[in-house]
Amino acid sequence: MSTDSAPLPRARGEAWGEGSPSADGIWHGLRFAPDTFDDSEPGVEPNALVVRDGAIAWLGDEAALPREFTNLPRHDGRDMLVTPGLIDCHTHLVYGGDRADEFALRLAGATYTEIAARGGGIVSTVRATREASEGELFAAASKRLQLLLAEGVCAIEIKSGYGLDLANERKQLRVARRLGEAHGVTVSTTFLGAHAVPPEFAGRSDAYIDRICNEMLPALAAEGLVDAVDAFCDTIGFSAAQTERVFEAAARAGLPVKLHAEQLSDAGGAQLAARHHALSADHLEYLSEAGIAAMRVAGTVAVLLPGAYYTLREIRKPPVEALREAAVPMAIATDHNPGSSPLLSLLVAMHMACTLFRLTVPEMLAAVTRHAARALGLQATHGMLSAGRPANFVLWDVRAAADLAYWMGQRPVAAIVRQGRIAAGI
Repeated sequence: MSTDSAPLPRARGEAWGEGSPSADGIWHGLRFAPDTFDDSEPGVEPNALVVRDGAIAWLGDEAALPREFTNLPRHDGRDMLVTPGLIDCHTHLVYGGDRADEFALRLAGATYTEIAARGGGIVSTVRATREASEGELFAAASKRLQLLLAEGVCAIEIKSGYGLDLANERKQLRVARRLGEAHGVTVSTTFLGAHAVPPEFAGRSDAYIDRICNEMLPALAAEGLVDAVDAFCDTIGFSAAQTERVFEAAARAGLPVKLHAEQLSDAGGAQLAARHHALSADHLEYLSEAGIAAMRVAGTVAVLLPGAYYTLREIRKPPVEALREAAVPMAIATDHNPGSSPLLSLLVAMHMACTLFRLTVPEMLAAVTRHAARALGLQATHGMLSAGRPANFVLWDVRAAADLAYWMGQRPVAAIVRQGRIAAGI
């Protein structure tokens, strides 16, 4: 991509920034994906952008390049398609162990109840996460994160929820912060203490909610480890009343909320999330018309998670057509987790959302850029290409945006600019 003949570096881990070249300069010969840039000059089709001091300083027709930029280094885009950096807005990336053995048991006919009776399910991940050191969690999560970064992910949400006590939730969130620093990627941390009832609180879910609201959340928020607060409101999660208490505690801490809602039943979670102006409501297979109406009014993003739908062999799909008609913004995420969605490809999630849920190509692209940014409260800095935003963009060796979801197993990344540095290139 650069006029220098030396190859650009591949994505880095701990040494992010050391030797990763600055992306400052004129990036020309680009084809901008539709609806991904700020149309500050109506009718002008941009084909170039300028990066200066790690931010996009200008974009437009190269023939109109301002003179102040003409002496900057040049990077030939070679007619590649450019999009904003992709955003994976729902993951559980930090955890101990895995549950491949449970996957094999299910294939052999074991039921969820039988696996849980053997100490499996989320309890097994909690146990493995508690036993793992911070360093072990970081090393394992780094490998998973690098797979996502290699596909053009420039911002990612990472939830806690496998510690279920203060020390281990803190450990997960500390690792999430370290991942962002080490890999040069925007990480939005979400406290999901209300993910499940830990073994030591079995039969005492209200007491555990007390612990979350009065001890865990205030402490973690005070330490600056939390960007948002989530909960699992459903038949095997927490009730609407319990979830509301968590949301009220989040409000006291000045934190936005989001919700695992309507995955297994219509528990009224979407309406509850909307009442608290949630950033997003996620899963939504059982979302009702009332829930859609509430989300529309509140501006809450619908995050679709086809990986979990596929892995769990669900038969009820999120009501995409009704969301579309109501103009509720839809996002797509991997929902990477060791149990219900061991998916480490946002490109595959995009393909699944199109094939299983029937999203259109424009909807698919918006779902991993501007709508995903909104689901994380990052819409002012991520998800669109415009002057003044941090330089996070991807060059793709494809004809059109449809190719990003059309191919399965192909990674057509030509170059990645993340946080103003060239993270990968040809």
